[in-house]
Amino acid sequence: MKTTLAAVAQQIAARLVGDGGLEVENVASIASAKAGDLVFAEDEGALAQALGSGATAVIAGDFAGKNKASKPLLIAHVPKLAFARAARLLCPARIFEPGIHSSAMVEDSARLGRHICIEPGAVVGDKVVIGDRTRIGAGSAIGADVRMGSECNIAPNVTIYPGVRLGNRVIVHSGAVLGSDGFGYVRDPASGRYEKFPQIGGLEIGDDVEIGANTTVDRGALDLTVIGRGTKLDNLVHVGHNVRIGEDVVIAAQTGFSGSITVENGAVIGGQVGIGDHARIERGVILGSQCGVLPKKVVRGPGTVFWGTPARPLRQYLKELAVLARLGKRAGVSSS
Repeated sequence: MKTTLAAVAQQIAARLVGDGGLEVENVASIASAKAGDLVFAEDEGALAQALGSGATAVIAGDFAGKNKASKPLLIAHVPKLAFARAARLLCPARIFEPGIHSSAMVEDSARLGRHICIEPGAVVGDKVVIGDRTRIGAGSAIGADVRMGSECNIAPNVTIYPGVRLGNRVIVHSGAVLGSDGFGYVRDPASGRYEKFPQIGGLEIGDDVEIGANTTVDRGALDLTVIGRGTKLDNLVHVGHNVRIGEDVVIAAQTGFSGSITVENGAVIGGQVGIGDHARIERGVILGSQCGVLPKKVVRGPGTVFWGTPARPLRQYLKELAVLARLGKRAGVSSS
């Protein structure tokens, strides 16, 4: 969408230096930028590259304020965030045409909001409630008694089991399964056989949550599994039953949560992290990729980076690695 730099600056609360009448219509990387594109620079080195690119203008940090630039600058405290906001303005999300495709199956008892889009082959079950301007992608299955808010985007081939609750503006990518049974069994010591423990709890997902492709989130066993407002789950994440994840948590791909884990607000969890049952990750903790958190462990320290298995503070982990390296050298063990 073509608009002036002055309009962009106003929308993203940036300070404009240069000709505000110039127009931009897209965002791009520095390497691929051309006339009409907007790029961003997070440091002075990147700023030099951005100014030498084909872009029409550059979003940069306060460090660029005194720069005699050859291009207009939009000065923002967090350039990457300002760039993301500009991208939403210049490249708005696709608007799906409202309507129910003739091949979709929608139960008569379902309550649908205004401007709903239900695509080919989708199934909407008994007593489902869907809010305004929500899209149900092709081939998705929405189980009975699901409650879904406004402006949700459910991609093709998503499965939402009965009784799941979703807030507003929830995004669920293809292949995700929400509300399936948790992995709960009881072993009979006499026979050695496993019998299923009840998986009859619920799943509640807050506003502005995004759930990646092929991610699975189990319902609670007897109580609830909860995903808090603004939390983002990458592709291929597994969340077990009775897990409670707070607000504004980010979780990278291939991470697995055992049952009954608590993750507090603002935690950051890297890829391929494994967390044992009944563990607690406190507010603002950062778990580096491939961390292993033992069952019932409490991990605390806002902003502290943890690494390794069992997870411990990064500084401690690196010291231990250095000690092991020295011991190996003394013993004549090759690092190769």
